[in-house]
Amino acid sequence: MPKIVNHHIRREQLAEATWRVIRQKGLEGVSVRGVAEEAGISLGALRHYFSTQSELLSFSMRLVSERIKERIEKLDLNGDPRQDIEMIIAELVPLDEERLAECEVWLAFTARALFDENLRIHSKEVHHSLYILFRQIIDSLIRLKLTRQDIDAELETKRLHALVDGLVVHGVTRAQSFTPEDITRIVSYHLDNILR
Repeated sequence: MPKIVNHHIRREQLAEATWRVIRQKGLEGVSVRGVAEEAGISLGALRHYFSTQSELLSFSMRLVSERIKERIEKLDLNGDPRQDIEMIIAELVPLDEERLAECEVWLAFTARALFDENLRIHSKEVHHSLYILFRQIIDSLIRLKLTRQDIDAELETKRLHALVDGLVVHGVTRAQSFTPEDITRIVSYHLDNILR
């Protein structure tokens, strides 16, 4: 009896193999042949799922953001605005090996998106989605009257977005000296400055 393969799961496994290659060799070191070797399948089998390297990279980039989005949607938010915000932000920054890997891969894709139209489109979509998420956070704090009265919602949204992006960059590029505890303390300090 032939083995039944779940095509979606196999595509995700190939994307994860792509992430491993990126973490080992950088995006420049990614080749379809190298990903096939990392995944332990033939080049022909990989081409059954992704006909081009661009398609493989695009799917791999999307999977990073989808995984993070799924984790955020599954969070057991308790209704305490500050704790809920800290939990959401924690899913976006490198606080453990899984999130560090995602952040490393995401930064590699972001750099490549400057020159690759397919990746640029997705990068812009994710950037906009994050902006919307941060705007909802700030608007909700304002609506609940938890912020200073003179707060500029647009500016605070952009500041929070820039802070999280910066934490990702520092958490990846300076992982030895910029610890998860540092990241958590900085988020807490920032929220202290927003909240009344």
